[in-house]
Amino acid sequence: MTLPLIGILRGVTPSEAVTVGEAVLAAGITRLEVPLNSPDPLESIRRLAEALGDRAQVGAGTVLTALQVRDVHAAGGRLIVSPNCRPAVIEETRRLEMASWPGVVTPSEAFDALDAGASGLKLFPAVQVGIAGMQAVRSVLPPGTLLYAVGGIGVDNFAAWRAAGVDGAGLGSALYRPGQSAEQVREQARALVAAWQAAGGEA
Repeated sequence: MTLPLIGILRGVTPSEAVTVGEAVLAAGITRLEVPLNSPDPLESIRRLAEALGDRAQVGAGTVLTALQVRDVHAAGGRLIVSPNCRPAVIEETRRLEMASWPGVVTPSEAFDALDAGASGLKLFPAVQVGIAGMQAVRSVLPPGTLLYAVGGIGVDNFAAWRAAGVDGAGLGSALYRPGQSAEQVREQARALVAAWQAAGGEA
């Protein structure tokens, strides 16, 4: 079963992308995003897609335009994550048969994203919205809508967010920071996966 977690490799470089990606994948996180404000992100995505594409869903974060969506697709990416809700970005993502995870805070943004065809919703920044805010948004979403919390969620608060009804999470600095070794990232990924599973009562 695929874990409902997205590994965010902000700041990763092409030379280390595959070894870091392998470390995250070894812990059980099978969705990887390279934010487009990383060094040479399309090359990192290309290398990750070539090396891990049959075992992981690789793509980009901080995607703001339809042109960027096309660039990521050309590099082999199949996952588009944004910090905001832009229907044109979502529609282009879905036209290219990629997974679309736009950022939302309000119900208006959430419904605009779903109307445009979003695969799921990224509640961002989760730390600003808070659990009560997330529950208010969640209460009006159609049944089956996937809602992932991103920004300020990790080992210390997985249990509270899961109990409150969030479906998954995006993991950023708790998973990877520029300059960390693959071994460091592997250990951090394992700890995050273990904490997520424990928070849900999973074996």
